[in-house]
Amino acid sequence: MDFRHFDLLLYDIDGTLVDTGGAGMAAITAAAEQYFGAPAPTLDLAGSTDLGIIRNLLTHYGHDAGAMDVAEFFDQYHALLSQHLASNRYGGRVLPGVRECLSAGAKQGIATGLLTGNSQQGAAIKMRHFGLHEYFPYGAFGDDHADRNLLGPVALSRASQHHGRDFSPASTLIIGDTPRDIACAHAMGARCLAVATGCFQIDALRQHGADWVVESLEEWL
Repeated sequence: MDFRHFDLLLYDIDGTLVDTGGAGMAAITAAAEQYFGAPAPTLDLAGSTDLGIIRNLLTHYGHDAGAMDVAEFFDQYHALLSQHLASNRYGGRVLPGVRECLSAGAKQGIATGLLTGNSQQGAAIKMRHFGLHEYFPYGAFGDDHADRNLLGPVALSRASQHHGRDFSPASTLIIGDTPRDIACAHAMGARCLAVATGCFQIDALRQHGADWVVESLEEWL
């Protein structure tokens, strides 16, 4: 499989491009405890959207969605995320093969964006911290929809607006590390390259229907 066969590449962030070393989990847990004033539940972040996480927090704390100031919560979370990443105590890193793949795609002029469960600002914070922001001028984010499967058309629309031409799902490749990335790709009619650099092993990713599976993006070069 060669990424040059595709017109548009859409990357997930956590477990695919970077490993924050737990900084992201610590930030959103601290934000929940700060906002709701009670211990946070155990969160499943793998492939989740930030709006979906908020919905789960509302259920856990027994709060009505109409009474929550989502913008205030995100402000608290983004501030904590920036602080945790800047502290360097979490040992975050760019995952193997990522810089090389992004550089190769840029040199060949392949359109590249994000399709992530992170909020737009959260994604920007992470990409700037790890020095990858220059590769991603647009994307679809976890504050666009709570349902990840609805993000594909958003990403296609923004890619089209940025580049001034249409992109089809059939010519789009989603690169991610969870079954939710695979489901999102297939929901929009795209194909998925799954990388086993997150929480899921190769066999599990294959069982969930990934079109291609690699140990890391190093194998894709």
